Amino acid sequence: MSVKVRFAPSPTGKLHLGNIRAALVNWMYARQQGGDFILRIDDTDLERSTKENEEAIKTDLTWLGLEWDKTFNQSDRFDRYEEVTEKLKKEGLLYPCFETAEELDIKRKIQMGRGKPPVYDRAALSLTEAEIAAYEAQGRKPHWRFKLDYTKAAEWTDLIRNDVHIELQNVSDPILIRADGSYLYTLPSVIDDVDYGITHIVRGEDHVTNSAVQIQIFESVGSQAPQMAHFSLLTGKDGEGLSKRSGAMSIEEYRETVGVEPMSIVSLVARTGTSDPIQAFVSAGPLIEGFSFKKFGRSTAKMDTAEIEKLNASILHDLPFAEVENRLKDVSEDLWDVVKANITKISDVEEWQKIIDGPVSPVIEDAAHMAICASLLPEGSFDDQTWSAWTNAIKAETGAKGKALFMPLRLALTGQNRGPEMATLMPLLGPKRVIARLNGEAA
Repeated sequence: MSVKVRFAPSPTGKLHLGNIRAALVNWMYARQQGGDFILRIDDTDLERSTKENEEAIKTDLTWLGLEWDKTFNQSDRFDRYEEVTEKLKKEGLLYPCFETAEELDIKRKIQMGRGKPPVYDRAALSLTEAEIAAYEAQGRKPHWRFKLDYTKAAEWTDLIRNDVHIELQNVSDPILIRADGSYLYTLPSVIDDVDYGITHIVRGEDHVTNSAVQIQIFESVGSQAPQMAHFSLLTGKDGEGLSKRSGAMSIEEYRETVGVEPMSIVSLVARTGTSDPIQAFVSAGPLIEGFSFKKFGRSTAKMDTAEIEKLNASILHDLPFAEVENRLKDVSEDLWDVVKANITKISDVEEWQKIIDGPVSPVIEDAAHMAICASLLPEGSFDDQTWSAWTNAIKAETGAKGKALFMPLRLALTGQNRGPEMATLMPLLGPKRVIARLNGEAA
C-alpha cells in the first residue's frame, strides 16, 4: 500500500505552531514511507477564506521545507459534495432539522439538568409533512444531520492511542450541512479522503470523536475509513494554546519578524511530545529517518517556544558560509566564521559587520591605561597571534590580568562587553581602526 496523507488547513488566518505540528507529522510519515503528502485547502467557508491566506499558508510550508506532492481546493469540488449529499438524502441518512440554535441550547440544558448527556433527541425524524410545511412557511431553513447507527460502536486500532472504542449512542447525530447550505468540515473531508485515496488520517486527539462519526460516513459512501493516528494536544510551557485564538505567534512572524531559521521550528515541533530528545538539526533527514508513531506520548505535549531561539543559535553555529552567503549582504566568509558562534539569528551578523566597519564609539574608562596599551600594540599587519602577543605585553607592563586585562580592550575596540574571540576579531578590525579606537576616536 502506497501511503497517502493530507494536511488540510483553512485559509481563514495564519499558520501557527499547532497547525505546523499536524503538517510536519504527516509530512515526515509520508517521506519516511515513500508516500504522498497532499495539501488540501479547506475553503468551503467562502466568506472567511481568502486567497491571501492560502498563499501565506503555501509560503510558510515552503519556507519550512514541507513540500507537497499534490494540492487542491475544496471550493472547486462543490458539485461532487452535492452529488454525495443527494445520495445520502435519498437513503435517509441525511435528514432535515428545523430547530434554531436557541432551541437546541434549551434542549441541552434540560437534558443536563436531568443528569443526561446532551445528545440530540432526533425529534426531527418524527416531523410530519404538515409540521415541516409550517416551519418552511415561517421562513425556517433546515440544517441536515447524519443519522448514526446507534447499534454499532466505533472501533479502530489507533497508531498512537492503540485500541479505541466509542459508543455512538452517546454522540449526537452530526450536523453536516448548515441552514444556509454551507458544509461543515465532516462530509467534504470524508469525500475528499475517498476520492484522493488517503490511507492514513493523522491529526490531534481533539478529533477522536469526529473520527468515530466519520467511520460511519465512510461506510455510507461505500468506502472503508483510513488508518488513524491521533496525537496529543500541543500547548505552550504554561499550558496555554499555540493557535491564532490564543494569540500565539504565527509562522510568518517567526520568519519575518523574529528572523529564525526554518529548521529551528522544525527541530522543536518534530520531537515535542515524543520520547526523542529535542536537539538542533540542520536538515530534516534524521528526523524523517527516526520517525515513529510509537514514540508519541499520550499526555499533553508542552512546548517551550523559548527553545526556538536556542535551537536557532545551534543551527547557525554549524552552518557553512556557502549555505548563508546569498542571504548576507557584503559579509565575507572570514567574518561569518568569526561571529557565527556568537549569534542567535542571522541578522546579528549585520550588527557585527557594523562593529567591524565602524564607526564605533569606544568605551574607555581609563584613557591613560589605553595609551599604554596602544604603545604596546605589535607593529605591522594583524593575524591570529596578534591578540595573544599584545595582551601578554600589556600584562607584563601593567600587571593587569583576567577580566581586568581583557574587558577594557574589548569595550574600547568593539563597544560591547561580549562577543567573538578578540583574537579572531583583531585581524578583521586592522591596525588603523584599532589604534583610532584605543585613542578614543569613533572609527
